[in-house]
Amino acid sequence: MQTAIPAKPGSRRIGSFLSEFGSGVGLLFRGLAVYGRSPLLVLLGIVPAMISGALYLAGLGTLVYFADELAALITPFADDWSDGPRQLLRLVAGFALLGLGGLLGVLTFTAITLVIGDPFYEKISERVEERYGGVPDEVELSFWRSLRRSLADAARLLGRSVLFGIPLFVAGFVPLVGQFVVPVIAAMVGGWFLAMGLVGVPFQRRGLRLAQRQRALRARRPLTLGFGVAVFLCFLIPLGAVLLTPAAVAGATLLARRTLDQPTDRRSSTPATSIGTASPGTA
Repeated sequence: MQTAIPAKPGSRRIGSFLSEFGSGVGLLFRGLAVYGRSPLLVLLGIVPAMISGALYLAGLGTLVYFADELAALITPFADDWSDGPRQLLRLVAGFALLGLGGLLGVLTFTAITLVIGDPFYEKISERVEERYGGVPDEVELSFWRSLRRSLADAARLLGRSVLFGIPLFVAGFVPLVGQFVVPVIAAMVGGWFLAMGLVGVPFQRRGLRLAQRQRALRARRPLTLGFGVAVFLCFLIPLGAVLLTPAAVAGATLLARRTLDQPTDRRSSTPATSIGTASPGTA
């Protein structure tokens, strides 16, 4: 009889990370299923995303149209180079600009869409909460107070995303690294900030602000990254952000409940216990 060889600690950690990451991806699909069961919510949820989508599509088209001029503007030192190296550098610069524009576009699109569609997305999130047991000690906020908080938190997240985006933009000039490594890092960074923004609605419902949101998600980092990266990649698909933002809000509500140790299974969806006695950072 052969003795089983125990798995190495490193292998267990990788396996645990991948399992949590996969569960995070699954939350997006669960959100899509929950949201898709209500045709009225589908229509209401798409309207704000369509408004934002039209604005951002025009902005992206403008960026693509002027990419050559912008690449030349940020590389004036190459004006005296021979044609081959100059064109290669400016091609790389153009792709770096488009990559930075795409990253910031996805992040700002989500923030703006959530502000425009706050009443609709609040209703979608509320339906998900009710389905899995509701919210203990729900905090009622007026529309204007909720809007001010959303704008303030969105501004902080966007500021931080720009700080990460600038080094990625610079790294995009490095051959091979800029074309293969940077996109992967950008998906991870963009996914993290997307998840942070999308869970704003359910966290505000519990009276929890951005700092508490961060602690809760950091405690379940692989789960958060799995959800965020899945949303980020879907948003890169043409019309993906327009069609999937409401589903992402539903999935983010499930993510918030999971990070706060509240039920996400209807079989165990008894009324959730108060989170006032538990720190979100230890969820």
